[in-house]
Amino acid sequence: MTIEHVHVPLGGRAYDVVIGQGLLAQSGALLAPLLHRKRAAIVTEARVGRLHLAGLQAGLAAQRIDSTAHALEPGEGTKSWAGLQEAVEWLLDQRVERRDIVIALGGGVIGDLGGFAAAVLRRGVRFVQVPTSLLAQVDSSVGGKTGINTRHGKNLVGAFHQPSLVLADIDLLDSLPARDFLAGYGEVVKYGLLGDAAFFDWLETNGPALAMGDKALRQYAVRRSVQMKAGIVVRDETEQGERALLNLGHTFCHALESATGYSDRLLHGEGVAIGCALAFELSARMGLCAQETPSRVRAHLRAMGMATDLADISGPLPDADALIALMAQDKKVQDGRLRFILARGIGAAFVCDDVPHEVLHKLLCDALDARR
Repeated sequence: MTIEHVHVPLGGRAYDVVIGQGLLAQSGALLAPLLHRKRAAIVTEARVGRLHLAGLQAGLAAQRIDSTAHALEPGEGTKSWAGLQEAVEWLLDQRVERRDIVIALGGGVIGDLGGFAAAVLRRGVRFVQVPTSLLAQVDSSVGGKTGINTRHGKNLVGAFHQPSLVLADIDLLDSLPARDFLAGYGEVVKYGLLGDAAFFDWLETNGPALAMGDKALRQYAVRRSVQMKAGIVVRDETEQGERALLNLGHTFCHALESATGYSDRLLHGEGVAIGCALAFELSARMGLCAQETPSRVRAHLRAMGMATDLADISGPLPDADALIALMAQDKKVQDGRLRFILARGIGAAFVCDDVPHEVLHKLLCDALDARR
């Protein structure tokens, strides 16, 4: 299969996203042009490390690049002040210099945490993303958003720090449990829903085979998602306008993640899928899109075996008022007003900050009632 490059043209911070099979074995050759000295420090997590660290280090060693690695605990709980301190202190122990490279090997948690550690280390060290999950390959590894969670909410502390390179190795997706792969697919669907109706059509046709392991289809889905995100990032790097569209489903998602304690009860991509379904339902109730559009969104998610509703989340959830209060902590709130990404149809999303409280409250009450 052909190795493809998606360029992210950000002037002096430009970089490539390399997409293809067998990239770990080629990592040394791909990273060598970035290195001032032949060494790299790898931040990963224990489960990913057992699966892929040896392959990455072998690829680096093939070009005589020395590497050291530190594995953090897996899970969203690691994306915290304590996890950040652990990563930064270890990098300082390795005497990482400003011209060195930090490699983040893992999913969205390690990409966000490793990137933030690189951003604050010595006031900014370059880093390379090696995303190992579908969610990270199509979304979190591209665009330079790094950060951690706090008790106040998700991703409320962080920095914009663009990677110097992203290596999206399609082969690494083979090791994902089915639930994790489908959670990442929630972010893939998001791209079709927010700005490319033809891509959503393609996913309706090809999604099942993609999930079953067709690598050509997987590579196309990753490349198209990365192209869409890269285009938006270049036009609005620090989320002053258009980039907010990438948050389709996320206002609901982040509140639900907080309500479930950032636990395995709800994976991020599952929250995105449920959030997208709710955003389209809210759009329909406000008369912005056709009544059948939310049904089409849910039908595809269900056909893929994905979470679609609050009823798909196990365990207790707070009431509608409490969920809205959690939404008010979201970093997208401006001047005290909740901002939602709504849609006039599939592929036609827009930013809205005047959602009537009573419509939102009724939507959530109905969704919670359906769990009973």
